[in-house]
This record gives sequence, C-alpha cells and structure tokens, in this order.
Amino acid sequence: MLENLFGITADTTMNISTTIICMLVAVVFGLITGSAYFIICKKEQRSLTFFLSLVMIPAVVSVVIVLIGSNVARAFSIAGVFALVRYRSVPGDGKDISFVFMAMAAGLACGLGYLTLGFAVVAVLSAVVVLVNVAGRAVVKSECRQLRILIPEDMDYQGVFDDIFKEYASKVSLERIKTTNMGTLYELTYHIYLKNGINEKKFLDEIRCRNGNLTIILSRQEPLQGL
Repeated sequence: MLENLFGITADTTMNISTTIICMLVAVVFGLITGSAYFIICKKEQRSLTFFLSLVMIPAVVSVVIVLIGSNVARAFSIAGVFALVRYRSVPGDGKDISFVFMAMAAGLACGLGYLTLGFAVVAVLSAVVVLVNVAGRAVVKSECRQLRILIPEDMDYQGVFDDIFKEYASKVSLERIKTTNMGTLYELTYHIYLKNGINEKKFLDEIRCRNGNLTIILSRQEPLQGL
C-alpha cells in the first residue's frame, strides 16, 4: 500500500528546481496559516515563535516527504526519530494544535506535488477558522471577570450583593469563601460577566457602600465552561 502511495515519486525523479519550488510554495502556505493564527489571537496572546514555527513546518515536512520518496524503510526510520523527540514547551490549547496539523497537511500536499490541493486546504481551513472566530466574538459580548470582596465577619454574605449584581451583571457565580485577617473578615470570590456599557466605577462604589469600604479587587478572568 505504501509502495503505491509513493509510486509517482519513485517513477519520477524530482530535480532541485522542482524541490525548491515546492519549498517556496510550502512557505507561502505557512504564511497563510500563520496569518490566520495572528488574526484570531488577541495581541497579548500572539507568539512570534509559534508564528515562525507555522511558517517553517510546511517547508520542512515537504522536504522530508521528498527525501523519503518510495523508501518505506527510510520512512519508518524517520518516523522513529520523530517519535523519540520529546518537546518541552509551554502547553498549548486546541487552537494551537489545530494550526500545527493544518501546517503539516500543507507540507504533505507540497511534498507529494499536490500544490493546488494544498492551497485549497489551507485557504478553506484558514477562512473557516477566521469566520468561526469572528462569529464567536460577536456572540460573546462580555468577558469574564474575577471579583474579590472583603466583608466584615458579622455580615451575612448570602444574597448581600444580589440587587447590585442584578443591575450591573448578566451572570454571577460565587466560587470561593475564605476567612482572612485572623477570622475577622470574609473574602468572597465571584466569577462575573458585566453588562455592556455599565459604569465600572459606579458598580464598585455601590459595593464599597455595602461592604464598609473594605478592599475590592476586579480583575480579568478566563471564561468558565457552563457559566
């Protein structure tokens, strides 16, 4: 089966110029994939190193496919070498892995000589990723925040801020209750989605009036599943 797969490469000797053309096309595919990655990621989440990896992966994979040709034993040897490599990097999410697979598919298409198919795959998948991301941003109109409030120990925290949350937030979840300052204070941690267009200072001022002007911390938080 593998002999049939690489039969075209075995019958036709790929010259240097053709190999260079495939590499250049693979680099273009990598640039398209990396551009899609930059479009859907927020500025603070973008990684230049990952972008360069997306540009280089298609070219490297295409060269590996050309070098392997129809030699099945060599293919298994190279697969074993890649299996022994242990990558030590910051864990990525599903989005990053999807881009890596997209880049690898583009490299495979270039290495096998299917340039038109490779362009179609990269263009369609990149467009789908960008459109889905744009649609997702349109649906999610507010971002998740973490709200930490200190209250006196004699204050009943159950429902004490419900009327304020109802006015300023669309979703609220009490995640943690902690005693602090030798048990004289409670620290309440909420995950909260604020409504669009609200005045955050006015929101915090109303909470300060309710908790006796104790410490309040409002910070960014990654969205939680099911909230």
